[in-house]
Amino acid sequence: MLKLPLATVAVVLILVHPTMGEIVPKSPEQLQKLATHIVTGTVNAIYSHTESSSDWQTTHYLAEIKVSTVEKGTGLQKDQLIYVRYWTRGWIGAGQVPPSTAGYRGLPNKGDTFRVFLAQNAYDGFGTNQNDGGFHVIGPNGFEVIKAKK
Repeated sequence: MLKLPLATVAVVLILVHPTMGEIVPKSPEQLQKLATHIVTGTVNAIYSHTESSSDWQTTHYLAEIKVSTVEKGTGLQKDQLIYVRYWTRGWIGAGQVPPSTAGYRGLPNKGDTFRVFLAQNAYDGFGTNQNDGGFHVIGPNGFEVIKAKK
């Protein structure tokens, strides 16, 4: 019987195990530093559309949030409605999932109250090509639940 050192077996298992390559959740300090704006508010509505390629099915979301407080950033005020963007995706291709991310986690529901870490014309945790003036949630975990709707 062939005897392999435990470290060798572990390395082989890691190399052959499929992985999503998920982005590690950011700490509260990292979210605070990256965010151009931080607000608390209640989700009034969530709009979505889904599109598919040969490998991925991606759902893009737009959440309407009524601002309760502005903790960071300029240009926003209490009771203002803002629209924030985020997305998720799932593998629909053939074979194993390549190293990648499934998008955002801890997604809101209508009626939930959240602290939201936002990037406007800045790095959002996934990339820097969001320079259209919109608010992107810092990924992958830029939603912090304050109160979930029952």
